[in-house]
Amino acid sequence: MKFIHYLEKISGVSIYGLGSLLIFGLFFLIMLIWVFKADKKLIEEVSKIPLDTTV
Repeated sequence: MKFIHYLEKISGVSIYGLGSLLIFGLFFLIMLIWVFKADKKLIEEVSKIPLDTTV
């Protein structure tokens, strides 16, 4: 039996899908706003972190 059949038997399970989509959308929107409002120097400094060889 597939997993989807178990989910169909739970009443109100659709709210979980909607809730997770809402959480993802809010997180994406907040990060997008932060990127546009953040200081460009900070973004440049953070982008160089993976390339920094000092430990």
